[in-house]
Parts: sequence; structure tokens; C-alpha cells
Amino acid sequence: MTLRLSVLGTGYLGATHAACMAELGFDVIGMDVDEAKVAMLADGRTPFYEPDLEPLLRKSLESGRLRFTTSYAEAATADVHFLCVGTPQRKGEYAADMRYVDGVVDGLAPHLDRPTLVVGKSTVPVGTAARLQQRLAVLAPAGEAAELAWNPEFLREGFAVEDTIKPDRLVVGTASERAETLLREVYANAIAAGVPFLVTDYATAELVKVSANAFLATKISFINAMAELCEATGADVTQLADALGYDERIGRKFLNAGLGFGGGCLPKDIRAFMARAGELGVDQALSFLKEVDAINMRRRSHVVDRARDALGGSFLGTRVGVLGATFKPNSDDVRDSLALNVAGQIQLQGAQVTVYDPRGIDTARALFPTLGYADSAVAACEGADLVLHLTEWQEFREMDPAVLSDVVAVKKIIDARNALDPARWRAAGWTYGSLGRP
Repeated sequence: MTLRLSVLGTGYLGATHAACMAELGFDVIGMDVDEAKVAMLADGRTPFYEPDLEPLLRKSLESGRLRFTTSYAEAATADVHFLCVGTPQRKGEYAADMRYVDGVVDGLAPHLDRPTLVVGKSTVPVGTAARLQQRLAVLAPAGEAAELAWNPEFLREGFAVEDTIKPDRLVVGTASERAETLLREVYANAIAAGVPFLVTDYATAELVKVSANAFLATKISFINAMAELCEATGADVTQLADALGYDERIGRKFLNAGLGFGGGCLPKDIRAFMARAGELGVDQALSFLKEVDAINMRRRSHVVDRARDALGGSFLGTRVGVLGATFKPNSDDVRDSLALNVAGQIQLQGAQVTVYDPRGIDTARALFPTLGYADSAVAACEGADLVLHLTEWQEFREMDPAVLSDVVAVKKIIDARNALDPARWRAAGWTYGSLGRP
């Protein structure tokens, strides 16, 4: 008999996981307490942009293998339950806010009256799974027959569908052979395709995700620190990164200097990691992450300073065109968007700022309604004294500089993502600036 799955929480992670599991042949019920979101998903529409997800969602709905509900009781009829709710940074603290994870467990558990498996996928502080297993055993009528496992997600926004269907590894923290067996059945296709399936204890599974994020954040901040040195010495950080990347111990990925990292994961996850280390009495082990975070935050003010210098020392009375609003391309996510942070700082210092983004205008406007927005790059840069490239969308990378040459007041651009072709822009008569390279 085919396993029936429930997915609790239908944000970026949950909606993607639900649609992909249905695509793999499972009967899936997605559950969320947000009635508007459930209605939208049931209609085949996603409340966010993720490439390839909406067509897959509609296909899964039409097949009858996917449906959505707001009822915990209805979700509880499944055999395996995936917890996919967020763990945002707690207000005024570094620690993760666990109220949504705890709330889902509290809502689901009273309906679990038979042997079942609850699988956490959220990024959580180490020790969470053991705590929730005890909570589940107390609250569920099935008692200890309601088991818990932890299966962290490693999705990249913009590639979430691909990463779900064809993951690079699967990590499952379990406390029983039965839990492992069920998860091997869930991921049978991926395992058959050769995807590594790593079985660990709870704590190790929890640490894999936050450790991976901490390492990536460290690598990004390292090359951005090198970019600062390159600017001071006249060296080229791109060539430096290329040379470092040939060392197989280091690798070239995530060695692209620029504005830094943002979004709803890396920044809050490394802070929660530090907070949890402090709670465990080993805060010194992760003290280096404070500097990783500081380097990353400093990139924003550095770009603002570079922009001010390019405008003669003041933003007052100037017009700035901004290319990009989302924290990364192929998404409409503006959570902790570096682009909007920079644009907002510049506006507060007196410039008239107009932003264009291929996908993120609506989400950006909701977060920063005081900024100006345009429906094209040309419109955003009309009359601009300076253009800032802040999100590396393919549209901007491939743009002919001549498209903007006739509309700007001054042909001056700062490429804060080091993603444009300097020779091409300079040949078109632009004063081109970037980060960490001549």
C-alpha cells in the first residue's frame, strides 16, 4: 500500500515538499492554519515565486494525489507527517523562535491515535528533536507509538523543486529501525538513484543543517573580507577566488565576492546557532561566527559608502536607479534583502531611489512602501545619476549597456554583485565600479 503523507506548514519548504512528494507518487495532504494560503494552493496558485513549482502544483492537484486542508484531524489520517514550519529569529534576540514548531506538534499530536511517524524538516536548535519526541509521547493517544525523526532540508531558493526530487544527500535522525524503514520507503526513488542516505541520531541530524549554513556563511564572508583587502591593494578578488578555487580542499563555489548573503535562512540560522552554543556552555566554539556576521553586515554599508563617493560625497538631490530587490535571483523573497537594505539607506540619506526587479516588486513594495518602483530596468534608471546592480538576475547580466545609456543622466554604475562584464560596460562609455576588483 502506498504511504499517505501529510505536510504541515505550506510556506517555501512545505508547499514544495508537498507538490514534489505527490509528483513522486504519494498521496499527500498539505495542512496550514492560514485559510487564505490553503485556498490559494488548492486553486493551484503559490503565494510566492519558485521556478517550476506552480505547474507542478497544478499537475499534482489534477492527478488527485495532492489536496490541502486547515484541519489537524484530517492531516492526522496520513502515515507519515512532515513538519515544515518556519523558525524565525526571536524578536530582540539571536535565538530561534520555536513557537510555530511547538504549535504544530501540539495541534497534531492529540489526533495521533495509532502508530505513526512525525518527521521534522525545519532548521532547529540542537536538542529540539529529543524534546519534541517526549512531548509527542505525552500528547498523542498512541503514546510512544507516535515516533519522531529529523530529516533536515537542504533546499536552495530558485532550485527547490530540483533539490527536493533530486537531492544531493538525505540525512535522517532516527531513534528506531521502524522510523528508518519508513523513511527509506519515502525516499526509495532517490536512494535507488544513488543519493547518499545517512542515518544518524537526532542531534547529529539537527547539527548537519546549521553546520552547513555556518560553513557557507563563513566562506562567503571570507571572500568578502579578501575583497576589502583587494580594494586596499589594487588586487582583483575575482582572480584571487579563481586561483583559490583550483585547490580541491577549498573549491570555487561560494567564493564570489559581492554584497554578501541575506534571505530568510543564513543570517538567522548562524545567529540561532551561536545562541544555542551559548545555552550549551560552548559559546566560544562559535565565536568566529560573530565576525562572519559582522563582515556580512558591513558589506551593506560599504556599498552605500561607495555609492555616496561616486555621487561626490552626498546623496541629497540625486537620483539612483536600483537593479534588483530580492535577496537572490529566481525568487520573489525579500526577507533580509541586502538590495532593499542598501536602497533604503540611500533613500534615507536624501536620494530619490527607484527599484526594478523581475519578480520581487510586489513583495518589495509591501516591505518598503516608501521606495520608488518601476516596471522595467529602463524606467528605474531614467534620469539616474548612478545605477546600482544589487541582485544578479540573468536579465541584468545579459543587458546591453546601450539600453540604459540613453535614459540615465550620468553613465555610472556600481556592480555590487561582481556579475556584469566590466569591459562591455566600459566600452559603452560607462564608469564601472565593482567590489574588490579594479
